[in-house]
Amino acid sequence: MEESRMTEEYKNLGIPKLGFGMMRLPKKGEEFDHEQICAMVDAFLDAGMTYFDTAYVYEGSEEAMRKALIERHPRENYYIASKLNAHMKQLDEESAKQQIYTSLERLGTDHIDFYLLHALSQKNVHYYDDYHLWDYVRELKEKGLIRHYGFSFHDTPEFLDELLTKHPDVEFVQLQINYADWENPSVQSRECYRVAREHGKRIVVMEPVKGGTLANPPEVVQEIFRKANPYASNASWAVRFVASLDGIITVLSGMSTLEQMKDNLSYMQHFTPMDWEEMEVIKHAQEALHAIPKIECTSCHYCTPNCPMNIPIPNIFAAMNRKLVYNDAAGAKNSYEFNTNDKGKASDCIQCGACEAQCPQHLDIRALLEGCVEAFE
Repeated sequence: MEESRMTEEYKNLGIPKLGFGMMRLPKKGEEFDHEQICAMVDAFLDAGMTYFDTAYVYEGSEEAMRKALIERHPRENYYIASKLNAHMKQLDEESAKQQIYTSLERLGTDHIDFYLLHALSQKNVHYYDDYHLWDYVRELKEKGLIRHYGFSFHDTPEFLDELLTKHPDVEFVQLQINYADWENPSVQSRECYRVAREHGKRIVVMEPVKGGTLANPPEVVQEIFRKANPYASNASWAVRFVASLDGIITVLSGMSTLEQMKDNLSYMQHFTPMDWEEMEVIKHAQEALHAIPKIECTSCHYCTPNCPMNIPIPNIFAAMNRKLVYNDAAGAKNSYEFNTNDKGKASDCIQCGACEAQCPQHLDIRALLEGCVEAFE
């Protein structure tokens, strides 16, 4: 596809609203299931879909994309997105900048259509600044190695505003948006979406089904969806909600089976935005989720600076809420272990009470942490 056509399609949001996130590809034992991946790629393209997403750090994904997609289909028929991750261990500026060339070699292509600085947050942005990667992606575009550049993001709307103000030439952003996290104080999907649109940026959506939890939401939510449309899958409500927002380039779905692919294509091949009545159904689902008992932490982080044990209290409570609301014990445990990997665990609490003195919600934090010890340790 010529660059002029690519740019015009991008500006007019001509890219179909479903993107294939290739980070949860099917396996047979320890190896990728190449036959099923090829069938998924073929079904995706046959339905008119064109956006394939991978990343340098998705182990084996870029090679799998080459074998199933690039070696089997004309390069002008689709778009590739990949990412540069500068906050990996034992990385320096030279090795960070080498990632694009490694990705191109793995993929077997001479350019990447959408290239992202990966998973930016306040904790890791200094790597992207210190390694001069904002200028670097512009250089890559001038060389023709990439067509568009942006970044994926995991932080507050205030920090997103700061980044987009400092880097106004960024062409798009990738945000975690779903109906469950729309008002979630830890994720703040709605506010991050608002900030991106105020800066005139178009958005690639990740986690529309919240790591798969919204494919099987709490029964009270499923009942709301069944009553509204007994034939629509739970995942369809989640994906169509975000795809219906203004300014969306595409919605990534990390599909792991051909069955998941077929379900997504059944309602996204001929996508129609949600009407007012369907948006009201989503509103009722959000209210039902909010009503499920959970830890009412707003992630203000007032508690953390005074904790002598460096316990990431809001992150631990977010993991616990994943278990309480979605009954996702495995996902909650993984989240807990990730967030306490280099910080204090719930069991490290010395019961000093410094956190509770700062909590605007007046939570009984010490007792709640004891419950997290039982759940995760």
